[in-house]
Amino acid sequence: MASDATQPGSANVDPRPWHGPTSGTTVFAAVLMMFGGAMAIFEGIAAVAKDDLFISTRNYVFEFSLAGWGWVHLILGVVLVFAGCAVLTGALWARFFGVLVASLGALANFLWVPYYPLWALALVAVNIFVVWALCTGMHREAGDGRVT
Repeated sequence: MASDATQPGSANVDPRPWHGPTSGTTVFAAVLMMFGGAMAIFEGIAAVAKDDLFISTRNYVFEFSLAGWGWVHLILGVVLVFAGCAVLTGALWARFFGVLVASLGALANFLWVPYYPLWALALVAVNIFVVWALCTGMHREAGDGRVT
């Protein structure tokens, strides 16, 4: 007696393709985007209110207005939260948008280093991880889309 598993063609040779938006890395990237966006919103509010939390170092290569950077972080934070929610839907445009916004977030936090160094560098690392995670998910999804 032969079982169904030994018959040629009956084995599941090509399992269902892996779906990128449901990967743990992509979901974690979306959650980090929402968390980083919320923190950028709080940073922006504190900077616009001219809170004593931030210090201005002198003779830095790049020096900008604290209130101006507050508005940049506030707007970028709202966009990051929106992009993180959009990435959770699994839409391809949301991934591209997330990569763009996280890249802008990394750049903005790099320029924010004179005001709040350790937190700015931590958010640069988070945004770079988000870019990596979203690009890796796109690569895996494109590579595993085999046709049967």
